[in-house]
Amino acid sequence: MAEDSSNHIKEFWAELPRNGEDFLGSIRDWKNIQLAGDDETIWLKGFTEEQISASELHQLPDLLVYEQRNGLLFRKGALVPSKKMRTALLWTPIHKALRLTFPASNQNYFGIEDKVHISLKESTEEQKGIALLSNLSEIKEGIAVLPKFKLEKIKWAVIGDKALFIGSPLLSLPGKAYWLKDGHLLPAGFDFEFKNLSIFLQKKYNKDLDRWLLWDERGSYLTIKNTDLRQLSLSSFRLTEKSREWN
Repeated sequence: MAEDSSNHIKEFWAELPRNGEDFLGSIRDWKNIQLAGDDETIWLKGFTEEQISASELHQLPDLLVYEQRNGLLFRKGALVPSKKMRTALLWTPIHKALRLTFPASNQNYFGIEDKVHISLKESTEEQKGIALLSNLSEIKEGIAVLPKFKLEKIKWAVIGDKALFIGSPLLSLPGKAYWLKDGHLLPAGFDFEFKNLSIFLQKKYNKDLDRWLLWDERGSYLTIKNTDLRQLSLSSFRLTEKSREWN
């Protein structure tokens, strides 16, 4: 009886010109992928069927995708192989093969143009909110009616004309919610374009873990020192309001 090929686990390969290496950051966090190459070509293997159909992969320029069968590489839907499987390649996990580099200084603040650009993109994953950034002028009345036990779970700091509240559950006030990732506060519904970038940025800009990095959707951030946060209470909020009026 002939073998039922449908029971075979498909093995997918991909081929990319060497000059497309800089675009691989979009799949760098797919740690099941293995990478190898020579002076002209980068080879990738280990994809799941879901990954092989993902837009992150097919956005890579000049990418060729194959299914490996019996040592031959077939283009999708092809009955005739395109080439033989490469041998004697030195395979390395993609997240180890692609090195990340970072700028020597941090000047990437809200509203200030800078050479450094870290991209955030919309995420479909739902994350629990841990912080809220609100306009002070919009929350005066709302703070006054919140029960004391809710305020006691929150720390806060003033940033210009805004207030940053950190704690859970989030206060029921108008504002923008943020979620926590490796010490970064990211806007709800967004994540780093390269998801595993967060740890490297933390080591670069917050080595002593003594501050929070608050990001906006454009890829700019502010640092808030832990010592700048204080316990939220109605009296501390009112004192802050008065001191702002005096100034």
